[in-house]
Amino acid sequence: MSEQLEVKLGKLLRERDWTIAVAETTTGGLISARIVSVPGSSAYYERGVIAYSALSKREMLGIDEEVMDTYGAVSAEAACEMAKGVRKVSGADLGLAETGIAGPIRGRSPKPIGTAYVAIAGAEGVVCEVFQFDGDRDAIRNAIADAALQMVIEAGKTIDNR
Repeated sequence: MSEQLEVKLGKLLRERDWTIAVAETTTGGLISARIVSVPGSSAYYERGVIAYSALSKREMLGIDEEVMDTYGAVSAEAACEMAKGVRKVSGADLGLAETGIAGPIRGRSPKPIGTAYVAIAGAEGVVCEVFQFDGDRDAIRNAIADAALQMVIEAGKTIDNR
């Protein structure tokens, strides 16, 4: 059995002496729950924010209303702003954010169910990836969490965050 992503992430963060803060929408705290399931995670996990509504994104993360109005809550621009915002408000070395559509109802977004954007903000800037997942709501939420953790692990291998 391979090592769980949250364990790999914890090892990376401890090796680099980095902290992480997470801003979640679609996953509703799932990413944070997985990170803190690892013993010793208090050494690197700074905080998690569940910013589900547009108002919470503005109030808790400082997202510009114009970004939300122009690009929508499910967009690369929103994910990047969320990652930068959670990094800024927390003082963590890395800000990780996700926004997406888990269904079964699409809501106001024209994007298909299963669309997700994951962004990581660090000292060198922000990277964002778009994903398209299949399955029911729980499968999509779990896939987003997996992708987010994997993305930080991969990025952490190549970036110098200090």
